Amino acid sequence: MKILLIEDDLDLGNGVRIALSDQGIDVVWVRQLDDAARHLDSDTCDLVLLDLALPDGDGLHLLSRLRRERLAMPVIILSARDSVEDRLRGLDSGADDYLVKPFVLAELLSRVRALARRSFGFDGETMELRGLSLHAPTRRVSVQGRPVELTASEYTLLKTLLMRTDRVVTRRILEEQALPGGQSNASNTLDVHMTNLRRKIGDGYIRTVRGVGYVIDQQAESGNAKK
Repeated sequence: MKILLIEDDLDLGNGVRIALSDQGIDVVWVRQLDDAARHLDSDTCDLVLLDLALPDGDGLHLLSRLRRERLAMPVIILSARDSVEDRLRGLDSGADDYLVKPFVLAELLSRVRALARRSFGFDGETMELRGLSLHAPTRRVSVQGRPVELTASEYTLLKTLLMRTDRVVTRRILEEQALPGGQSNASNTLDVHMTNLRRKIGDGYIRTVRGVGYVIDQQAESGNAKK
């Protein structure tokens, strides 16, 4: 999982970053809204931890943008604003959870895990979606109970897409995650792996977003998923 942490306090930000990294989570830490916006424009993440009182503005403005453009991206607000009205405003603005400072890091980690389970159907070991199942500890994949043998690259592509269900994953991200040396768009290696993966798991799961990348939708789309 990759988390974008938006927090201007140095001590708190560093403590959260270390705690998440110790759990094997990839953390990108920024301290201003402008930096967060630039990162979101150029990269993808699975979850956002959002402070509200930032040097260059209110985090709620970024939250509003996320909800306009990235409806499936989970957000946990981390804020010293502790009134009922503040918490309701944050949740009504689109946050999935609200944690008041100061907080215990163990509680934050627990909430991150819980939100990941709700958002991605990922219990820490198994991801399941419309009869497609991926068991991370054993790297076993099945479709409607039928075992599917995948290569290492195919498995990584599938896991990367499942971890970001309902969100388009760019070709660049998939190449960096799954291909040796992060082969560039100049190579058709990604297309070959994706074709083989689709053939093995069947139609109706992976949808191409032309010129951008690929996505696995929670709900099956009508028609051919390759379109």
